[in-house]
Amino acid sequence: MASTPVRNTIRALRFARGEMTQQALAEACGVTRQTIIALEAGKYAPSLELAFRIAHAFDVGIDEVFQWPRNP
Repeated sequence: MASTPVRNTIRALRFARGEMTQQALAEACGVTRQTIIALEAGKYAPSLELAFRIAHAFDVGIDEVFQWPRNP
């Protein structure tokens, strides 16, 4: 599986939130733990809806979770 140019801070945000587990985040967002694993590894770019769900789970804006480089 190829990497995506979309970067994220999911792992850091999970740990900043009291070491939230991947499973807890997955349940909060309505996805599987495997989806969270793939996102954190940079193997998967989320849909816009999932990006919003993740940002809402952390109570932050999407741009605090996901970054798109200017020259991917």
